[in-house]
Amino acid sequence: MGSIVLVARLVLADLRRHKAQAAMLLLAVTVATATMALGLSVRDVSEALYEQTRAATAGPDVVALSGDTGPAVASALASLADAPEVVAHHGPYRVVYADLTARGLSSNVVVHGFADKPGAVNRPLVTSGRWVRSGGTVLERGFATALGVGAGDRVTIAGRSYPVVGIAVTAATSVYPGAAQIGPGGGPTDYSGLAWMTRSDARKLASSRDLPVTMALDLKLRDPAATETFSDAHRDSAVRINFRSWQFTAQQDMGILKHSQPILVVGSYLISFLAITGVAALAAGRAAEQTRRAGLLKAVGAAPGLIATVLLTEYLALALAGDALGLVVARLTAPVIAGPTASRIGDVAGPTAATVATATVLAVAVAVLSTLRPTLRALRTATVTALTATAHQPRHRPWITALSALLPTPLLLGLRLTARRPGRAVLQACSTATTVIAIVALLTIHAQTERGYGLDGSAALPNLRGEHDRHLMLAVAILLVALAVVNTITFTWTTAMEARANMAIARTLGATPGQITAGLSTAQLLPSLPGAIVGVPLGTGLLSLFAARNAVDAPSSWLLGAALATLLATAAFTALPARLAARRPVAQALSAEG
Repeated sequence: MGSIVLVARLVLADLRRHKAQAAMLLLAVTVATATMALGLSVRDVSEALYEQTRAATAGPDVVALSGDTGPAVASALASLADAPEVVAHHGPYRVVYADLTARGLSSNVVVHGFADKPGAVNRPLVTSGRWVRSGGTVLERGFATALGVGAGDRVTIAGRSYPVVGIAVTAATSVYPGAAQIGPGGGPTDYSGLAWMTRSDARKLASSRDLPVTMALDLKLRDPAATETFSDAHRDSAVRINFRSWQFTAQQDMGILKHSQPILVVGSYLISFLAITGVAALAAGRAAEQTRRAGLLKAVGAAPGLIATVLLTEYLALALAGDALGLVVARLTAPVIAGPTASRIGDVAGPTAATVATATVLAVAVAVLSTLRPTLRALRTATVTALTATAHQPRHRPWITALSALLPTPLLLGLRLTARRPGRAVLQACSTATTVIAIVALLTIHAQTERGYGLDGSAALPNLRGEHDRHLMLAVAILLVALAVVNTITFTWTTAMEARANMAIARTLGATPGQITAGLSTAQLLPSLPGAIVGVPLGTGLLSLFAARNAVDAPSSWLLGAALATLLATAAFTALPARLAARRPVAQALSAEG
């Protein structure tokens, strides 16, 4: 039998015997790699969506804008259109700054005055309804989605009602709510949506209310990459003109995703850490079995390399399978994460080669770091010792015995179990700290006050970036808490199985099943307590690396409540496996050890 066939059969047999562990590793790696791939792909996906929207709408390479009016501005814009670097242009056209009300919601809006038939540059793509006609307006799709209106509805702009004749997308401005560009008079801008009207309607709108107007000109260059050179060469000190390149617009699209990448990347690290701790606990619980398995392979003449391959291949195969699933999940969810508005169109390609390589390295690291120590221990154990070895016996510590004798029975049992397995106690503390870090981050994000997009700064139209960050952080926190729950149950069950003989002896000496259950739960709560305490400042410190200067901390009562809730949840989730283990008959437990 070939070595590859032998390894495959042994791995498949082991997977069938340990389905729960296989499922846990597969799930953990899938979640970790998907989160990592999403974090690394956000920028690429955003840029890809912009590029496809730009191609579909003949987006301009440069938009020239001036808040001034008069012959000098008209002459300056005309000279730009006639520049030798320009191959096509659209405009000049009016950009009118007004207010819009629809369905009880209000917002700033910029109105572009366009022709009935768009030209060669900046041709908005109508996704619903039709293009502008006299007396009607077309809304940009991201703006219309936020308002909850569509073709056929009516909106009020600057006090006058208009029917919405269509919905469209464009690459000439940033995604909603960044349509204001230079703002009235070239000053600071406000969050705004985008609408289109005919040129005559835009002119009437501006004159009827004496609204601020900016003149704009869309330019297509012979060399689209030379936008900065073109802008520098055509700045006129006599006329105030602002230039917005397509590269700048693409970069502005990332503004709404400012915190998405840190949330996902840091979240993937925390998820990976929880995956390592959970799988390491399961691998440690199987240490005696793995050692005996290595002894059997040695007895039939297997080389150390083959034995290491057999022991590690199971975990590596599951890790790579989880990696593949995670990349598929990232591919399917990337458009939603990278496009929280409906302002862009297009399909998203799969993760880049660099992203795939990084996610794969992460998956392999989870598998190797989780199982390397038990594998090395099994390889170093002599054949005879491996075949006769029972479960690993922890070292005896007299001072623990003397101290625990003064404690109530549940606390005595819990302290002895914790002290005999300090490594696992550290893993449980780290797992709890990681969970608290995620909860602290979630509470801190919810404590921030986000300025809405309404005219008065209220949350009539929610702040999309704030809402996106909250939803993303909530999803990452849920994944972290779910893995922490699985880890807690795993730690409790593994501890119970390893200590079943000691627990059975304790029961013969008078301990009740309830005291055994409480002792097993206490063994998890003791290391969880310092983990919860340390997790609060660690979470606050981690957030300070990414938070804005004006960010506020979550109330202390929230943070204290998070730590207490984590401890209560740990006690609750350890109760069931501890109870099941405590109800095992004493004779059965002792005979199994014998």
